[in-house]
Amino acid sequence: MSAFDFDLFVIGAGSGGVRASRMASGFGARVAVAEDTFLGGTCVNVGCVPKKLFVYGSHVPEEVEAAAGYGWSVAKPEFDWPTLRDNKTKEIQRLNGIYGNILANAGVELIEGRATIVDPNTVEVNGKQYSAERILIATGGWPKIPEIPGAEHIISSNEAFYLEDFPKRVMVLGGGYIAVEFAGIFNGLGAETELIYRGPLFLRGFDQEVREFTANEVAQKGVKLTFDTNIESVEKQASGELKVVLTDGSERIVDCVMAATGRAPKIDGLGLENTSVKLTESGTLAVNDDYQTDESSIYAIGDVVGRMELTPVALAEGMALAKTLYNNQPTRVDYENIATAVFCQPNISTVGLTEEQALEKGMRLRIYTTSFKHMKHTLSGLAERTFMKLLVEDGTDKVVGCHMVGQDAGEIIQGIAVAMKAGATKADFDSTIGIHPTAAEEFVTMREATRTVG
Repeated sequence: MSAFDFDLFVIGAGSGGVRASRMASGFGARVAVAEDTFLGGTCVNVGCVPKKLFVYGSHVPEEVEAAAGYGWSVAKPEFDWPTLRDNKTKEIQRLNGIYGNILANAGVELIEGRATIVDPNTVEVNGKQYSAERILIATGGWPKIPEIPGAEHIISSNEAFYLEDFPKRVMVLGGGYIAVEFAGIFNGLGAETELIYRGPLFLRGFDQEVREFTANEVAQKGVKLTFDTNIESVEKQASGELKVVLTDGSERIVDCVMAATGRAPKIDGLGLENTSVKLTESGTLAVNDDYQTDESSIYAIGDVVGRMELTPVALAEGMALAKTLYNNQPTRVDYENIATAVFCQPNISTVGLTEEQALEKGMRLRIYTTSFKHMKHTLSGLAERTFMKLLVEDGTDKVVGCHMVGQDAGEIIQGIAVAMKAGATKADFDSTIGIHPTAAEEFVTMREATRTVG
């Protein structure tokens, strides 16, 4: 009989924590998981799932506009924010129940409350202490709000999902996934929207051509883009409006300011001072290749370790950890060629290297690009265009990067990610017969390189 109450105590019931808990229990471990905020984590509650639902909703006005070109006479749409907000909340509550059932059916004990680490083998929740052979930290991240005068009037993406009233004028601060996605959501739902970013161009880390193409598309859809600028202060007016002063001296009057300026590991008050767990320079938990911290009994996965802050990555890490610790199956996550998507409008999806990354690695590249109006928009009258890019290492003919901006980009790139994971060459792409007529077939019909670099 074990001297511990549990073999594994997981702090955080998000994607990674739930996956690790369920699989470890399936392998025979006695597992408990503690959660004090969101059952299902950020993704299910205030992240990818509700965001994607909002993105769907924000596309409706364009679909109505496009309908005329196809012979449909549709009255001007009227948007009711409470309906979207509350329907989204009902769906999230349904998913919360599913996550609870998943844990229960797997034999995992769910403890509702904030967990703190007392020592390397003890966790306390709601005043009660539990001993565990191992502890897994899977608490995820939390939005950061800039420390400026009036910061108390700025919301994060967390609050954006539950706004009492839909704002007529919105300012979004930031240049990453969340900022660009929410700018598109607010704009699509009818708000006058401006995106402010301190750098020269948003989506740093993505392929430069993708960034430039996306900026043009986002702007032509009505989002005002203001780069090389930041917010100096926010002041609430007697009317309830917000006066925003920018670093260039200009001012704006808006109804809502949302900051999407990064996320920090949610580790405050976790009790790490009672352990030997160390942090990296960026503030994430330092772990080895098997997600073990400097405290041998404590592990960490997901956004809190900051490898790649994506839900499927946290799931893979949780699965790898459970297999390694409880199924005698040493497993590590391969972080190469992980596909991702930005659900801005139009969507971005990408897998593999950017042109800039490939050149830094010293590769000689053949680059294939195409830009075109999607077949749908030949009749819709909408100006939206699609962009595709393939990066091919010249010496090996291997496809090392694939990028797309356009409708259903994530759905298309997922399949290409499988091909790249399998080591596909440009010759493989060329010998693949396309599905016609689709946008996706462009990826197997680009025959002439746009340029060669490196």
